[in-house]
Amino acid sequence: MALIHPDEAWRRIAERVRPLAEASVGRREAAGRVLARPLAATVDVPASDVSAMDGYAVTGELQPEEARPVAGTVFAGDRPGFEIPPGAVARIMTGAPVPAAADRVIPVELTDGGRERVTFHKGVPPGEHVRRRGEVLRTGDPLLPAGALLTPGALALLATHGYGEVPIHHVPTVAVMATGDEVVPPEEVPAPGQLRDSNTDFLLAAGATLGLRFDPLGIAPDRVDALRERVGEGLRSHVLLLCGGVSMGEFDFVEGVLADFGCEAVFDAVAIQPGKPVVFATHPGGIVFGLPGNPASVMVSFWLFVRPALRRLLGFADSWWGPALRGTLAAPLPGAGPRDRFLPAAVEAREGEILVTPHAFKGSHDLAAFSLGTALVRVRAGAEPAAAGERCEVLVVAAGGGGL
Repeated sequence: MALIHPDEAWRRIAERVRPLAEASVGRREAAGRVLARPLAATVDVPASDVSAMDGYAVTGELQPEEARPVAGTVFAGDRPGFEIPPGAVARIMTGAPVPAAADRVIPVELTDGGRERVTFHKGVPPGEHVRRRGEVLRTGDPLLPAGALLTPGALALLATHGYGEVPIHHVPTVAVMATGDEVVPPEEVPAPGQLRDSNTDFLLAAGATLGLRFDPLGIAPDRVDALRERVGEGLRSHVLLLCGGVSMGEFDFVEGVLADFGCEAVFDAVAIQPGKPVVFATHPGGIVFGLPGNPASVMVSFWLFVRPALRRLLGFADSWWGPALRGTLAAPLPGAGPRDRFLPAAVEAREGEILVTPHAFKGSHDLAAFSLGTALVRVRAGAEPAAAGERCEVLVVAAGGGGL
């Protein structure tokens, strides 16, 4: 296949990745998810006319220093229906139902605070300090739209309306597999020519930042039969992430094995550095990303393409570079050749400005440099080097210390 621009790669992903079907979870387990369908208000808010202040419920205008008898006290939680005799007032607490005859509430600060008889130092206009029934929401009004992020505030709103179960999108199952005869588990001491698998740990941790628990399938050797067995297992998940075996080497078997299982390859090379040999394929049960083997390439291709694809499955309206921010370079930024280049960077919010410090790295094998970054700074293809103080584009990929 031809090398394609990252915009085109994302377009092909986006047209093939849709939110998963609706699922129901308990309200307290729904934080951070996306609402799968709209919900409506189940009660009027407020449920009746209530007082916005501690004070006195009054009928009609009052003259300065006018005194009236107090007929009783209405507390929050009392049933509506307290009646004020003509010429009297009712002492009332914040949130308490306003008596039907009252047309305003005068705060206690404007009175002498009497319990049996009260003197009013000044009056207030009609309707003042009264929260009217349904002024926030009426029963049946739209409450939250489909696609709404279930923030703590949104969940508090759902609690107010009695929603115990919340419709979200199914959480995708994700399988992770490393490949290569040279790759050994992190617990083993590598023999000469071998290296420890860091990609699986990266992907498991990156998935956890999305609230997802990835299933590690281990390491497949460079043999078609062993790879086929592991791929078959992985294809039972909504998403399969493979690391390595997607370049042009003699033992890069991933694309052939995927084809044997009926997977349709959508692209296999993107004009980015690092991360060029990234594969995206589909099959009736889900999607597959074949990521490069070098750790920096895995990280870049995950943050740029895999993460937003997973978020789309969860119902988020995401894209590959849409969440990027404009920042100011705190250190020089090198130029780029014919492909868009992505460097690890530290970001800091200072006095309303995003400061970006690129980390120099030695290549797609330089895990040490990428481990320090909380963001990716983009150098567009053909761009000249940029000096400190110039503007840049940056994608924050991890919560960090700089206030971002």
